[in-house]
Amino acid sequence: MEIQMYVAIVTAIAGLGIGILLAATAFKKKLTKQSLEALKEAEEKGEIIKKDKILQAKEKFLQLKSDYDRQCQERNNNIVKNENRIKQKEQLVDQRMNELVKEKSDNAQLKEQLDNQLELVSKKQAEVDKHFNQCLEQLEKISGLSAEDAKQQLIESLKEEATASAMVQIRDIVDEAKMTANAEAKKIVIETIQRTATENAIENSVSVFHLDNDEVKGRIIGREGRNIKALESLTGCEIIIDDSPDTIILSGFDPVRREIARLSLHKLVTDGRIHPARIEEVVSKTQKQIEQEIVEIGKRTCIDLGVHGLQSELVRLIGKMRYRSSYGQNLLQHSIEVANLAATMAAELGLNPKKAKRAGLLHDIGKVPDQEPELPHALYGMKLAEKYKEKPDICNAIGAHHDEIEMTSLLSPIIQVCDAISGARPGARREIVEAYITRLNKLEELALEFPGVLNTYAIQAGRELRVIVNADKVSDTEAQKISFELSKKIQNEMTYPGQIKIMVIRETRAVNYAK
Repeated sequence: MEIQMYVAIVTAIAGLGIGILLAATAFKKKLTKQSLEALKEAEEKGEIIKKDKILQAKEKFLQLKSDYDRQCQERNNNIVKNENRIKQKEQLVDQRMNELVKEKSDNAQLKEQLDNQLELVSKKQAEVDKHFNQCLEQLEKISGLSAEDAKQQLIESLKEEATASAMVQIRDIVDEAKMTANAEAKKIVIETIQRTATENAIENSVSVFHLDNDEVKGRIIGREGRNIKALESLTGCEIIIDDSPDTIILSGFDPVRREIARLSLHKLVTDGRIHPARIEEVVSKTQKQIEQEIVEIGKRTCIDLGVHGLQSELVRLIGKMRYRSSYGQNLLQHSIEVANLAATMAAELGLNPKKAKRAGLLHDIGKVPDQEPELPHALYGMKLAEKYKEKPDICNAIGAHHDEIEMTSLLSPIIQVCDAISGARPGARREIVEAYITRLNKLEELALEFPGVLNTYAIQAGRELRVIVNADKVSDTEAQKISFELSKKIQNEMTYPGQIKIMVIRETRAVNYAK
């Protein structure tokens, strides 16, 4: 039984091995056949690719050969052209050389002829000079003058004639300019003035504080004057208490300080508590209130005029102008007036009225510095405007409105004219009597310096200067010359508001008596 089992197992194992061997043999045969087919297919593809590459190489070779042949042909053509050009140039050079040789021979002949002609001319010139000298000697004997003296007299007469002719031409040019420009200029200025309403001068260096009764004066003075001393030291104003009924006078050249003193007094009198500590507290609060009010005035002014985008410091300086005056004219009112005048005039001339209004408002900004500058107010104002990034034409208009720098835009003369209109109108400013008299005397003295002037009269508050000249010594042309030169001298040597009319009067009288 066991033997049969062993035999069966061995038989099964042998059968399995034979099956495996037969399967391996069959798989090997199949694999060999596929490999041969794949190899054959790869060889066929390789032949096809080889043929394609050979064809591509031939085509590339033919293309390169064609390009090379074309380039060679172009080079040959260029060489031929250059050779032809060189030959042509050689022919031209040979031809030019032949012409130069021929011209040289011709020039030699011409030179010889010219030398002969120059020799003849020299001989003729010598004869002419000799004859001229003889004629000159004869003329000197006849006239009794040397040639140099006669020449000098001729030059002097020509100078006088040229001067007279120049003055006539200048007068004609000025008259023609006045005819063409005066009418339109007057129209624009008059319309500008008519469309702007302003106030008269009212500011001064003294403020009056009114009291309900005189009993308060004693409390304001305080024991041994300690209250009034505290007020004066804190506000910087002189407080004058005299016999005037129900009034106290606040004196000071700084309107801001006077306003602080006035408001502080008002608060103290209303409150009733008047002593140094309370005075110091009230003055401190009033100063802060005035600073805020200055900023508000500046903002309100800019809004009313439609001027936007100003730096905050410029707005503060504009508000500060409310408490400054020039010859009694309030500086803020003057600046507003100039701004409106400039905007109107710029609109009439076709310029930008907003820029003109901005420059007019800022033109006197240099008069309200926090510290006293060494520069004139126009130049200091220009520096402030440049510091706070204003545009160059506006800065130039500020700096040039008193001719202290050169004008570079049309905006500058407009601001200058409007500033003169605002300051020169009747009632705009008050002038110190001594300065007014000095200016009139200076006008008359300048006119008396001219030769032939008999009398001078400054009239119409110094707006007109009448000059009377001697008719025997001064001609009509010279009178025109005196008027012109005197106007230039006054412009260069004097400072004055508005303009001054110079009228030179030359009067001729014929007097006789019937007996």
